[in-house]
Amino acid sequence: MLIIDGDYPMAIGAMDLNRDLTLPLAEVRSAAPDRFAAKSRPDAETMASLPEMRRGGIAAALVKVVARHYRSGSPLWGYRGPEMTYAAARAQLAYYRMLEMRGEASILRTGADISDHLQLWSNSASRERLPVGFILGMEGADPILETSQVTQWWADGIRVISLSHYGLSTYCHGTGTGTSGGLFPPAKALLREMDSSGMILDVTHASDASVREALDLFGGPVLASHQNCRAIVPGERQFPDDQLRAVIRRGGVIGASMDTWMLYRPGLDWGGPIPPRRSVYSKEAVTLEDYCDHIDHVCQLAGNSRHAAIGGDTDGQGGSGGAPAEIDTVADYQRVAGVLEGRGYSSEAVENVMFRNWQRFFEAHLPRSSDTDPDNPSEGG
Repeated sequence: MLIIDGDYPMAIGAMDLNRDLTLPLAEVRSAAPDRFAAKSRPDAETMASLPEMRRGGIAAALVKVVARHYRSGSPLWGYRGPEMTYAAARAQLAYYRMLEMRGEASILRTGADISDHLQLWSNSASRERLPVGFILGMEGADPILETSQVTQWWADGIRVISLSHYGLSTYCHGTGTGTSGGLFPPAKALLREMDSSGMILDVTHASDASVREALDLFGGPVLASHQNCRAIVPGERQFPDDQLRAVIRRGGVIGASMDTWMLYRPGLDWGGPIPPRRSVYSKEAVTLEDYCDHIDHVCQLAGNSRHAAIGGDTDGQGGSGGAPAEIDTVADYQRVAGVLEGRGYSSEAVENVMFRNWQRFFEAHLPRSSDTDPDNPSEGG
């Protein structure tokens, strides 16, 4: 079965962790140690590379540029200046574009691109040389230094933007702050520019207040690329039911994250230091049954299977050591289908979760065809 991964911050693994993700996964995992880089995430736990995605039937992914501007009290590292933040995101974008130039990937800019790419993967007898589809997103809007730059990012292929990552961003309170604050003043102009350009808003990682305020201001399409359910696992990183319902009402799709900190039922205080997970629980303590509980919860809230999907946060969630017990590589995402089938999900419902919900969403909300002028975003869908 085909899969669309709703969240893969691929460029972080390639550029910050210095992994050549064009190689077979075994070679990525066994690469000679980089003595110049201190890595908290070992290469041996890498879950994805382009060949491994092909092997696992992952036809496409929402891949991210991720660059944070560091602010006092931030729980994660970031760049000390806005210009550096912008430049780092541009470098990650250049990485994705070079993979496209080399034939490793296809950047999917329009709804027609999505349809054609999925048709190619469905009809190919061998996927060994197929390009992997990239839908380009920005995780945290710090690289947008002025709202007028939204049109530049759009012309360069970015189609999805979230306002914050961890901690405070230029535009709102994000998760990992332990606060209940909402949007900052620049957010209103940014959301207005995103709306007029056709950008999709990703509400993942925004604080509760930020999500509510953003949904009131933004009239365009909305998704949650990697977001789990607070009704099952407590903590500010998960969404309460009212916010899940709000995304569903807007026709959005909610991708379930593979991060076991978001699946471990006792939960985590996201406003404080995050301890090493193995000091709290074993890999075997969180399974795909726990993962599928979040998918099922979204389906129950929606009353159908058309809003739940996979949003792996692949390798951004800690690699195989931070994934459920049955997951060693992205090829194991196929196991989700079996768990859902075991719960009585129909073949149609399983396909919805594995890829069709993301496919339909992007077909509907990306510009309709390549006839749309990328330098004139107002023609976007």
